[in-house]
Amino acid sequence: MKRLLGTAVFLSLLCGCSGAGYLPYAPHALDPAQLQKLVTSAAARNGVPTGLVNAVVMAESAGDPSAISSAGAQGLMQLMPGTAAGCGIGNAFDPQENVDCGTRYLHGLLKRYRNNVELAVAAYNAGPGAVDQYHGVPPYAETQAYVDRVLTAYRSY
Repeated sequence: MKRLLGTAVFLSLLCGCSGAGYLPYAPHALDPAQLQKLVTSAAARNGVPTGLVNAVVMAESAGDPSAISSAGAQGLMQLMPGTAAGCGIGNAFDPQENVDCGTRYLHGLLKRYRNNVELAVAAYNAGPGAVDQYHGVPPYAETQAYVDRVLTAYRSY
């Protein structure tokens, strides 16, 4: 029973923000070594901690580059079409383009919130407008759970 409870807690940490949830290394997930290479490279290029990028990728898609949320977010880092367009990428489902764009966006949020990881992660999920409006993590259950999930995973990397 204890092992089942531990597994349930672990899996709940990895559920995607769409509410549908993802299992680690979903059927279409990239090979872990390939994913780590993409994450490490994009994190270094964009000045974002590798562990934070890993945590966001796992919370968003569990490493599935073909993931699509009910809100229309796409790929490994679940980019909204406007975010992808803002990065100038041609294919949000291309793993390298997606991780690079998502990491650049995360870098911009960290800069905006003076390296406050909690606020940057909340803005990644709910948008910077909501974080600014509430002067902190918005009172949305989904966003609060997302922030907890990502920060817990980030601390484990």
